[in-house]
Amino acid sequence: MTDEQVLAQTREWVEKAVIGLNLCPFARAVWVRDQVRVVVSRARHVDAFLDELDRELDLLATTPAEQIDTTLLVHPALFPDFGQFNDFLGVVDDVVAEHDLEGVIQVAPFHPLFQFEGTEPDDITNATNRSPFPILHLLREESVERAVATDAGDADAIVERNMKTLRDLGHDGWARLWNKS
Repeated sequence: MTDEQVLAQTREWVEKAVIGLNLCPFARAVWVRDQVRVVVSRARHVDAFLDELDRELDLLATTPAEQIDTTLLVHPALFPDFGQFNDFLGVVDDVVAEHDLEGVIQVAPFHPLFQFEGTEPDDITNATNRSPFPILHLLREESVERAVATDAGDADAIVERNMKTLRDLGHDGWARLWNKS
């Protein structure tokens, strides 16, 4: 798969699921203002991917939010297994801490096989964090706090609303969203 194909599928996911289903109520504003950086990684191993994560964290931390508010670091092949990806998130947290960015940047994980703890693999609510490829979403804490303050409800309310949206949509509706009925 080419970088252009990966970017196209990632953009489709952002537009149809994240924005279209309003899973992230503050995504639309930064998306339409072109403040979302989408980076396709071709790292061949975890160490090289961590080097890319280092660069993206530094770039986000040193670039004004008006230019880049958030970054999606996408790797189409490195983490096919969700369990390994989920275990890797502890390393990601350590990298954020090494950069002294705790409380400044947070990382939200997305994966094609994402599964919340305590759910079955086919639970539709897992789709709130399912993406076409493994993605590390680097978010500025300041932007998240500002968006949550202006949104109707807090972060927990958004999570509950998203789960209800997915339950109402169901598996058939999710498949139709991707024209896979």
